[in-house]
Amino acid sequence: MTTASHPNDPLLTAETWIDESRAVAIATVIETWGSAPRPVGSHLVVDADGNFEGSVSGGCVEGAVVTAALDVIAGGTAQMLEFGVTDETAWRLGLSCGGRIRIYVERLD
Repeated sequence: MTTASHPNDPLLTAETWIDESRAVAIATVIETWGSAPRPVGSHLVVDADGNFEGSVSGGCVEGAVVTAALDVIAGGTAQMLEFGVTDETAWRLGLSCGGRIRIYVERLD
């Protein structure tokens, strides 16, 4: 079976992956402060193999969000993530834009 990808609409990608019986999580930017790389409502979808589409940070923290999404897929418990320039991990992860973002990660069934 070939995988359809919808790079301009991660929600369509999630729907396709679910139709293919893949386990899927979605990360959604739910709040921003200051200079944020992506607006509220931005999505990143992840499957159990680590494939992903979309963006919640323009690349700054996607790796950490994908890791959290894999945990959510495995355990089923949603997570709230927050990244910001004042957070020690922000510099290590590359979110140095001066703002903060809050991301909600949940499994889609």
